[in-house]
Amino acid sequence: MKKVNRIKKNEEFQKIFKHGQSFANRQLVLYFLRKPEQSHFRIGLSVSKKIGNAVMRNQVKRYLRQAFHELEEDIRQDYDLIIIARKPTNQMNFHEMKQSLNHVLKRSKLFKNKKRAQ
Repeated sequence: MKKVNRIKKNEEFQKIFKHGQSFANRQLVLYFLRKPEQSHFRIGLSVSKKIGNAVMRNQVKRYLRQAFHELEEDIRQDYDLIIIARKPTNQMNFHEMKQSLNHVLKRSKLFKNKKRAQ
């Protein structure tokens, strides 16, 4: 994932938390805000110290970035997304993480085509 497609600034995070919508499952929380002027979606990742040490937190972030990379062409482009990882993510492998991300994206109706969303 390119660095220009990441949300880094605290002000941007706070704006999405305040004005956006959210969906969650046991592993992930997804906040999203529509930005019609944007040509590509941006993501922000938040992994708490409760998840584990730095190695574990970085692994969770790598898995999430890779899952977004694989789902990139199916996700609507005019959104800012924030993913918050919950405690169970520290015991998940990549495929479980991708499936969980898929679930919250379906619930939030952020997939472009209808077939993918079913």
